Amino acid sequence: MVTRISRYSKLLKEVVIDAQGRSLKSTSLRLLPEVSGIFEHTVHDGDRLDHLAYKYYKEPRKWWRICDGNPQFDSPLALLGSGVIVTMRFPLTVAQGVQPPWGQLGELLRETVGIEDVQSVEDVTLTSRQQLVDGEKITSSTEQVDRSVIVTFNHVNISADEVRVLIDTTAFAVGQPEGIGRVGKKIIIPPNVKG
Repeated sequence: MVTRISRYSKLLKEVVIDAQGRSLKSTSLRLLPEVSGIFEHTVHDGDRLDHLAYKYYKEPRKWWRICDGNPQFDSPLALLGSGVIVTMRFPLTVAQGVQPPWGQLGELLRETVGIEDVQSVEDVTLTSRQQLVDGEKITSSTEQVDRSVIVTFNHVNISADEVRVLIDTTAFAVGQPEGIGRVGKKIIIPPNVKG
């Protein structure tokens, strides 16, 4: 049943025949409206769509307008980073002189149920320092390599601790993972229109 204040109330009603040949009442598909939002909101830890709808529209039940303005997200929870799919950065180290086993790690993680994406990251920075050699100042550069793997996974199927255990089976040693969420990212707040 659709109430008079529902966003589905003005849609056409239709009859649909199901696989068993029964006639069922249905509502037409609600197409997403064209959204040209000019307001952006920076996601904060603890944000809720009903609170944002109240803040911007003075009506908490209009949270779905914010979802309409951000169709790239599969669910309202994903929009604020509270969905079941999470992305975490796992810092890695490898023993001196050992070739980092990126191929082995990537294959292992990609074959694991619940892991959706794996990205290997190597950041190389040069640090300059001056030292005295035979009474002469010499500038030398040392290379520092920071390695990590960014893993996107379904935390219902596999936990961050289980991902760490998998990484530990390779020549990599893994540090404390950090979440890469939606906090600090922007979402569109579309204008409040009637309908």
